[in-house]
Amino acid sequence: MAERLAAYMKQHRLKETRQRKVIFEIFTECEDHVAVDELLARVQAVMPGIGYTTVYRTLKLFTEAGIAHERRFQDGQTRYEPVEAGEHHDHLICLTCGHIFEFEDELIEARQADVAEAHGLRMVSHRHDIYGECLDPEGCVHRREDPGR
Repeated sequence: MAERLAAYMKQHRLKETRQRKVIFEIFTECEDHVAVDELLARVQAVMPGIGYTTVYRTLKLFTEAGIAHERRFQDGQTRYEPVEAGEHHDHLICLTCGHIFEFEDELIEARQADVAEAHGLRMVSHRHDIYGECLDPEGCVHRREDPGR
């Protein structure tokens, strides 16, 4: 991931700043889908003077460089997740608590490709988000303080 970012920055003549370096380190350690505010709080714990705009623009840079995916789920909040080259997964979102699960399913992938082909298309990408409600809303097993995970 660091190599792809470095190559992108060199190609676009962008500077490697201390702020970008810190944001990159913290972002790539994230195991969840983070909103700008959430990442900002984590970054400010290490670099208190950094602002919202710097984190926001850096996440946009990461997206353009192909090391982050920007996601908008049903709650309308934009979240970002680190991306490894060639890696793909889909999402299952609990509407009770907002918990986001990542999953891979070869049958779903194959079926999507078959559907595209049946319509004369070669699938090059897709986005698959499944929304559901917890079977026990009162005792939601996913309930957490951080709904982005």
